[in-house]
Amino acid sequence: MAAQLYETSSGRLFHAGAVAVITVGLPARGKTHASRSLCRYMRWLGVSTKVFSVGNYRRERLGSLSEDWFDPNNNKATETRLQVADECLGDLISWLQTGGGQVAIFDGNNVTETRRKQIHDKLLANDINPLFLEFICNKPDIILANIRSVKISSPDYVGWDPEEAVKDYKRRIKQHEDNYETITDTTLPFVKNMNAGEQFIVNNVIGYLQSRIVYYLMNLHIERPDANLSLEGEKYAEKLKEFMLNYHEQKNANRSVDERRPLTIWTSTQKKALETAIPFINAGIPVRQQSVLNQLNPGESDGLTAAELKGKFPEEIAKVKENPYRHRYPRAESYHDLAVRLESVIMELEREKNDVLIVAHETVLRCLYAYLFDRPATEIPTISIPRSCLIEITPSAYGCKESRMEIN
Repeated sequence: MAAQLYETSSGRLFHAGAVAVITVGLPARGKTHASRSLCRYMRWLGVSTKVFSVGNYRRERLGSLSEDWFDPNNNKATETRLQVADECLGDLISWLQTGGGQVAIFDGNNVTETRRKQIHDKLLANDINPLFLEFICNKPDIILANIRSVKISSPDYVGWDPEEAVKDYKRRIKQHEDNYETITDTTLPFVKNMNAGEQFIVNNVIGYLQSRIVYYLMNLHIERPDANLSLEGEKYAEKLKEFMLNYHEQKNANRSVDERRPLTIWTSTQKKALETAIPFINAGIPVRQQSVLNQLNPGESDGLTAAELKGKFPEEIAKVKENPYRHRYPRAESYHDLAVRLESVIMELEREKNDVLIVAHETVLRCLYAYLFDRPATEIPTISIPRSCLIEITPSAYGCKESRMEIN
C-alpha cells in the first residue's frame, strides 16, 4: 500500500519539476471529479497540489451568468470569460513558481486547439511541464446522469427549478459542442479518457510525476458505483423534509424576529444524499452540494463482507484493530484522511450563522460530531450515528449541546 513518498519543508520533490494538468472536454464529462480526486491522491503522496477552477473564478468575479454568456458568437462574453480564465492561469503559475506548489490542476473546458496552444506555450515559458487530460464520452446515459446532478450541485443553478436547470445546462453543452476540437496535436503530452475509463490514450508523457498522475487516472473510476435511494429511502426523505420543516418553523416561532434564521441543506455529491435532498429542493429550501462531504473512500474494501475482507486482506485485519482511526485499506482513505479533508467544512460551520442540515454518510458525520464535541480521534470510528435519527447540535459558550429525535 502506498505511503507518502517524501516530506520536505517546501513540500516539493526537487528533481521532478513543476507540472500543470490541464483538463479538456465538454461539460458533464467528469473533469471536476477527476481533478478533485487527483488532487487528493497527490496530496496523500506528499506532493504539494492544488486545483484552480476556471468556473469558480468566473462565479466569484461575474456571478451567475445567463445562457447567452456561453454563446461562442457573443464576442464580448467570450473575451470577458477568457480574461477570467487567464487570471486563473496566472494565479496557477504564480503558485507553482513562488507559492510552494508542485502540481497544479487547471480545471476548465479548454475546447479549442488555439486555446490549448496558448496555455502550453505560456506554461513552458515559465518552466512548467504541461499535461493535458481530455475527457470524451459518447454514452448518453453517463452524460445524462452527470447533467441530472447539476440541478443541485452547481452554484450556477442555486434557486433554479430543477428541470429548467437541466435544460439550461444542456443548452450550455450544445454551445460548447459547436466550438469543440478534440486533441490531435501529437507534440502535446496528453491523456484521453474515453467513456469514464473504458479506454485510455496516452501520448508523449515524460517524467516521474506525470507518469504517477497517469497511473492514478487509469485506476480512477469516474463513475463509481453509487446506488440510488430505495423506495423506502424515498419515503424517508419525504418524512425527513416534513419533520425538519415543521421543527424549524417551531424553532423560529420561539425566536425573536432578529433571531430567526433560514434553513440551508448541505449534502455530499453521492446519489443517496442528493436524492434525500430533492424534497427540500421541491419545497424551495436552498441545497448546497459539496464533494468534501463524500463518505470515507473504502478503496478496494468497498462492498466486501467481513468474511470477504478477511479472505482478501488477512494482513489488514490486525492493522484495523490496532489503529482503526489511521488505517487505510488499499486505495482507500483512513478516518484521519477524511478528517483532514473536512477542514474546509468545519471552517464554514464556524462561520455559519444560519441553521444547517447536513445530509451525508455516517463516516462524515462521525468526524464532524467528534470535532463539535471535542472527542478524541481514537473514538471517531465507533461514534454512534443512527440512520433514523436527527441529531440537533447547538453551540453554546460552554460547549455544544445535542438532542436526538427519531424520524417516524
